[in-house]
Amino acid sequence: MIDVLIIGSGGAGLTAGLSAKEQDLEVLIVGKNHATSSQTTMAQGGINSALGNITPDSIELHIKDTMKSAHGLCDINMIKRVCQNGPDTIEWLDRLGVPFNRTKDNKIAQRGLGGASSKRACYAQDYTGLKILHTLYDSCLRENIQIEDDYFLLNLIVEDKIVKGATFFNIKTGEVEQILAKKIVIATGGYGAIYKNYTTNATNSTGDGIASVLRAGGKVSDMEFIQFHPTALKHSSILISESARGEGGYLVNSKGERFIDELLPRDVVARAIYNQIHTLHQDVFLDLRHLGREKLLKLMPQEVHLSKIHEGIDPADELIPIKPVAHYTMGGIDVNSNLEVNGLKNCYAIGECSNAKIHGANRLGGNSLLEIISLGRFVAKELSKDLRDYSVSDIHLKRDTEYIESIFNRDSFSKNFYQLEANLGEKFYKYAGIKRENSQLNLLLDKIEDMKLSINDIGIVDKSREHNSNLIDFLQFLNLLDIGEIIVKSAIKRDESRGAHYKIGYPKEDSRYLGNFLFWRENGEIKSQFRGVK
Repeated sequence: MIDVLIIGSGGAGLTAGLSAKEQDLEVLIVGKNHATSSQTTMAQGGINSALGNITPDSIELHIKDTMKSAHGLCDINMIKRVCQNGPDTIEWLDRLGVPFNRTKDNKIAQRGLGGASSKRACYAQDYTGLKILHTLYDSCLRENIQIEDDYFLLNLIVEDKIVKGATFFNIKTGEVEQILAKKIVIATGGYGAIYKNYTTNATNSTGDGIASVLRAGGKVSDMEFIQFHPTALKHSSILISESARGEGGYLVNSKGERFIDELLPRDVVARAIYNQIHTLHQDVFLDLRHLGREKLLKLMPQEVHLSKIHEGIDPADELIPIKPVAHYTMGGIDVNSNLEVNGLKNCYAIGECSNAKIHGANRLGGNSLLEIISLGRFVAKELSKDLRDYSVSDIHLKRDTEYIESIFNRDSFSKNFYQLEANLGEKFYKYAGIKRENSQLNLLLDKIEDMKLSINDIGIVDKSREHNSNLIDFLQFLNLLDIGEIIVKSAIKRDESRGAHYKIGYPKEDSRYLGNFLFWRENGEIKSQFRGVK
C-alpha cells in the first residue's frame, strides 16, 4: 500500500505530487491521458496574484474581487487562504522555471482580466497554463515521481466510509487493476464535456472523479454553476483567451457597435453576447485590429494561430467571429477546509473537480490556476498526517472486473451512444446553458432519465482489449449521465439568478438561496439538502 495515490495528472495533481514528495511521501500519479494534455493547458490568460507590478494592488482587493464574483456562495477563509498565498505561489512557480513574461525592470508582467480591480494576472504570453503544466511535469520527472498514463478511474475502494484506493481500467493492457493507498487525492478536472460541441473543454472532461465520489457515497455541491466563456470561436468553440480583451480587444456586433464593457465579470459579458445573438439576431465579433500585428504576435501568438486555423481569418486585419460556450464548472466534490471529501475519509479533492467554496456562483478569471497550485501545495501537508496501512477486500476488484466483462459481452444493442451524447450536449446548451427556464429544465431531466433507462440498449462495437477508445468513450458517457442528472436537479431547485446561473422568471438574487445544494447517493437513490452559507 503506497502512501499517496493522486488520480489526475493535470496542474492540480502534479502540484500535489511534487509537494507530497517534498514531505518524503511515496507518491503515484495516474491519469487517463498524458499529463501534458490536461485541461490546465486551456488556462491561457494568466494566474492571479496581488503583486502590484503594473498597477497598485493588494491582497485585500484580490479577496474583495473574488468574493464579489462569487456572489456570496463562498467560504471567506478559503478565499483568504488562496489569495494570501498568491505571492508565494508565484515565487514557487518562478523558482521551478515557469517562463513568465517580464517588465523592463525584470518584474513578472501582469495583465487585467474580467472582474479584477487591478492588472493582477501573471502570464506567459497566452500560453500560461500550458507553460505552468510543462514546468510542473518536468519538475516531477526530475524528482523521479512515478506518473502512469492511460489509467481510467472506475471506482473508489471504500470500506466503512474509508477510501483505501481505487480500481482502474488499464487502457494499454485492457485489464482491470486496483491501486491501494493510505491517502487518495482526486484531481480529475471538471465536467464541461457534457456541453459537447458547445464547450472549450476537451472531450475527456467528463467528471470521472466526481461521478466516482457519488457512487462511493460522498457529496457534491453547486453543480448548477457552470461558467460560460464569452469568447470562443464561432464554428469550433475553441477558446480565445480573456487576455485578448485584457490587452484592449473590443466586442462588437454586426453593426460595428460596442455593446458591453469587455472586462466586466464573465457571466455579465456572456449574457450580453448571448442576447445580441439570440434576441437581437446580431453576429458578435472580437476586434483586435487596433492593437497591431506586432503586439498580437508578441503577447497573443496562440490566438492569432487559432483564428487562422479554425476560422481562416487574420486577427490583425479581420474581425474574429465568436460565441459564448461552456468553459469552467464551479461545482464539484464537496470538501471541508482541509480539502477532505464530505462523507468519505482519507480522500481529498483539489482543482476543478473540487468545490472548495472559492469560486461560488462565478469564477474570477485568473483564479483557477492560482487555486490548483496553492491548494495542490496545501493538501500535501494534510497527506502526511495519520498515515496507516489498511486491510482491503478483493471484492471491489472482482466486481469491477465482472462489470467491464459484461460490457464486452454485450452483443445486442440498438442505440448509438455517440449520437445520444451529441444530442445531450445540444440540449444542455439550449436548456441548461446561459439562460434557463424550469419547464425546459424538466424536459431535459426527462431526457436524461430516458437515456439512463435505456442503458442496456447501448454498447460498444469495438471488442479489442488494448487501447479501446470506444469503451472509454462509453464509460465517460455513463459518468456524464450521472452528473447531468444532478446538474439539472440542482438548477431546478435554485429559483433565482445568481452569477452564472440565470433563470428566466427569477431574474434577481434571492436571499433564501444563499447557500449550496448538496447531492449524494443513498441506497441507490439521489438525496439532496440545502446548506446555508455560514
